[in-house]
Amino acid sequence: LEDGTFKVRAVTRNPVKKKAKDLKQKGAEVMKADQDDEPSLELALTGAYRAFIVTNFREHCSKEKEIAQGKRLADLLKCLSLRHVLYSGLENVKQLMGGRLEVLHFDGKGVVEEYFQKVGVPTSSIRLPFYFENFLSIFKPQKAAQGDTYVLALPMGDAPTDGMAVEDVGPVVVCLLKSPEQYVGRVIGLSAGKLTEAEYAAVLSQQTGKTVKASKVESRSTTKAGSPGAKEMAAMFCFYALKPDRNVDLTMKLNPKAHTFPQWVVDSKATF
Repeated sequence: LEDGTFKVRAVTRNPVKKKAKDLKQKGAEVMKADQDDEPSLELALTGAYRAFIVTNFREHCSKEKEIAQGKRLADLLKCLSLRHVLYSGLENVKQLMGGRLEVLHFDGKGVVEEYFQKVGVPTSSIRLPFYFENFLSIFKPQKAAQGDTYVLALPMGDAPTDGMAVEDVGPVVVCLLKSPEQYVGRVIGLSAGKLTEAEYAAVLSQQTGKTVKASKVESRSTTKAGSPGAKEMAAMFCFYALKPDRNVDLTMKLNPKAHTFPQWVVDSKATF
């Protein structure tokens, strides 16, 4: 909407919620649809010529449901002959690792990526890295039992972790949708920087004034502990430790204003 290149149609299950109303006020056409309801999707997508597609594993935590939603969209987009589809995908870790490692919220998206190509939808895929915003929630540094130190528990040992701010994804999407001839058929791994846990902790210390130390926990040491959700997150970090393809230079080319981690912390430090 800010770029002004496209007329934007925003698709939501709840067009009366505040975020949907805000988009409408900013000039978007807001339409109601559900990824489990094909007729509603067809109405929402009819007349569109480009689309950015996201499925939400965390809502139901079902790989099978995410695959069904993705394939439903792919079949529909093929029938509607869209010129370019940008899909928020990820690697099929189970396939890549020969079954030795499974990351459900990655694997389903990987299956859908392949399906988009199989049915012949002109697709580009983006693969996002670890979100910087996770440092404000699940991976927020925790006060140590004694003293004034905070502990950052990012289970990566000395392996670097790619990261990016959520707000910087939008300009990347716009750039890709504006250049389909360059990017159709490509898979683009996004990252605004590759830092180790110790480097993330050092930046947080420098920018917030708090003493933040790295936990130095290895990803492989956490895969057998905790709830199914915790085990899946641990498996994700095991995969991150294998250094999947994320391209900082290309990301910054697509969005030159994307925040580095130090820049993002400066903007966000009031929330730490």
